[in-house]
Amino acid sequence: MKVLVSAASKHGATTEVAATIAAALTSAGIEAVAVAPAEVTSVEGFDAAVIGSGVYAGRWLDPAKDLLARHREALSAMPVWLFSSGPIGDPPKPEEDPLDAAPMAALVGARGHRVFPGLIDKKRLGLGEKAILAAVRAQEGDFRPWPEIEAWAKELAGALRPAPVG
Repeated sequence: MKVLVSAASKHGATTEVAATIAAALTSAGIEAVAVAPAEVTSVEGFDAAVIGSGVYAGRWLDPAKDLLARHREALSAMPVWLFSSGPIGDPPKPEEDPLDAAPMAALVGARGHRVFPGLIDKKRLGLGEKAILAAVRAQEGDFRPWPEIEAWAKELAGALRPAPVG
């Protein structure tokens, strides 16, 4: 069993989530490889995929949407799960799923979609992004729930393992 884990990330925080998912799958006995969406030229050789995106203004980033569109047919023939990273604050806002989540899940017949809170580190942001954060009074901080992310990856590993015979 070999799993592709790929996530579009504007400033690297969602890439870190994808790496954590790949590591948790690997520690659960499932071979997993984390690859940036633009570097995925084929999904041949993978048995399943976990695809994610950072969410900005309620939408997925184009590299993740492009990956799903480019490989729609092959991904539709394997187990696929999606994740989004983006809500911030305590409690995390916004509470709604990203606008692209349902259409992207339908595109490849995803088995599920999870939303994880994200990270706001003003040192990683451009001037325009800082202005937007100030205008909406967004909280700065790392809200990513690492134990929850790892537990979800372990659930996926369990779903991917063959059922015991006998």
